[in-house]
Amino acid sequence: MAELRHSSSLGSRAGSSPMKRDDTASPLIHDHHTTTAAAADDDGGRSRHSSRDRDRTIWSYFPFFIDDPRVSQHNSRTSLFLVVFIIIAGLISVLSILNRLNAPYLCKKDGIVLHCPRVKEASSLWENPYSATTSWKPCAERHDGGISDLPSENETSGYIFIHAEGGLNQQRIAICNAVAVAKILNATLILPVLKQDQIWKDQTKFEDIFDVDHFIDYLKDDVRIVRDIPDWFTDKSELFSSIRRTVKNIPKYAPAQFYIDNVLPRIKEKKIMALKPFVDRLGYDNVPSEINRLRCRVNYHALKFLPEIEQMADSLVSRMRNRTGNSNPYMALHLRFEKGMVGLSFCDFVGTREEKVKMAEYRKKEWPRRYKNGSHLWQLALQKRKEGRCPLEPGEVAVILRAMGYPKETQIYVASGQVYGGQNRMAPLRNMFPNLVTKEELASKEELVGFRKHVTSLAALDFLVCLKSDVFVMTHGGNFAKLIIGARRYMGHRYKSIKPDKGLMSKSFGDPYMGWATFVEDVVVTHQTRTGLPEETFPNYDLWENPLTPCMCKA
Repeated sequence: MAELRHSSSLGSRAGSSPMKRDDTASPLIHDHHTTTAAAADDDGGRSRHSSRDRDRTIWSYFPFFIDDPRVSQHNSRTSLFLVVFIIIAGLISVLSILNRLNAPYLCKKDGIVLHCPRVKEASSLWENPYSATTSWKPCAERHDGGISDLPSENETSGYIFIHAEGGLNQQRIAICNAVAVAKILNATLILPVLKQDQIWKDQTKFEDIFDVDHFIDYLKDDVRIVRDIPDWFTDKSELFSSIRRTVKNIPKYAPAQFYIDNVLPRIKEKKIMALKPFVDRLGYDNVPSEINRLRCRVNYHALKFLPEIEQMADSLVSRMRNRTGNSNPYMALHLRFEKGMVGLSFCDFVGTREEKVKMAEYRKKEWPRRYKNGSHLWQLALQKRKEGRCPLEPGEVAVILRAMGYPKETQIYVASGQVYGGQNRMAPLRNMFPNLVTKEELASKEELVGFRKHVTSLAALDFLVCLKSDVFVMTHGGNFAKLIIGARRYMGHRYKSIKPDKGLMSKSFGDPYMGWATFVEDVVVTHQTRTGLPEETFPNYDLWENPLTPCMCKA
């Protein structure tokens, strides 16, 4: 019936029109019964104007485009002004849109809202977009040729001595902080001692891992450094054992002013003082910017590994880049899933009942105060996983990397201790990425025998191979990962350093209704800004992971 009504309407209109109409019906034509009266009333006017109106083009509404002397000059000027206004408004709109596309946008990282850069280029699996990495350059290096106003050793306020505790990377941070504190106090720094602890049972000395000559020479215009305790000080056994010679009340992340008010007077009085403990005893945003820049100078320029460590690491890097017979990129994966890390996390992981019982016993023995009676641990484990504070399992890492687009053939260097659960735990990762390799598989026993004397030497090899990789992936927090990410940022933000959003991943892994396509989209979108791109610093930021503001300058 609708088709008949349309045909009737078209027929009546065609008959009254002096021109032949299109045979195609328009969806804007009204029903014949509702338009008859209006057509009758308007027939006279339409017969006079319909033909002329249909012949008009869009340009006829702008008189200055028509060569017609009857058009008034006033109307022509008005229309010209209107078109110019429309063109200008259009240009402003286009520029505004382009500016918004290029401008940073607000994003949330670790619960803090930041200005994040937009990625302008097509994403790459192996490097950050060039346009997003050219705005900053490193500027913490030493300026040769400058005049040093450093006082002589006898004119400083005294000597400070520290034990750098923990593993290699915690020791590295302590050394950087020791140089900074010596600068704050105008003191002479005695070469730090690398202290053995319960986990890292190692007797490595500073000179067994770092180039001492380079360290002292590079910082000669900043801080006075001596290799050993002065000969005139005969009571060397008192250091770290005598209360009179040890400052023990330094709070964590202490400001520079604390050292000036509380430590400096004691150094001036006793001439030599030991600082203990010294783990994380200097803040970041409560010290002068030049002190933070000095810490970066120590970390990125003054602290160099011994030449034999550097050479072996370069050899491992070369082998990783040529595993396919041709030049290939490689990924470095810092897999933190050792028994101690799993136990300390107090998170729940997939495993047999026997594994869970043994882990509970291990936790009760190692951390009795946290374990208590064990009744609260299940709720604690759920909360920590929800907040993204649990180490990623090897299988979870494999799924995330595949969702990011890394193919099965990806060459992966694994920096890890002994993985909890052994080969069974590693099986999902190895099945999805069979080209996994460690330094023990890349190098012969003869090549590594000299490095096995010191655990920190082996850790240094892992550090350098990860630092020079095309893509670095961390799976849990810690000094190793944040120092690697910070150094790669300092090198120019070009190399990808992926920091998985474990909170989001936990939510996605726990959703039984989420399809693969949705999961892939979540992973890709979430991690666009978690690849080591430039980030603004914020209060209580970690200098070692993000050296942007104090140690880098606008390019």
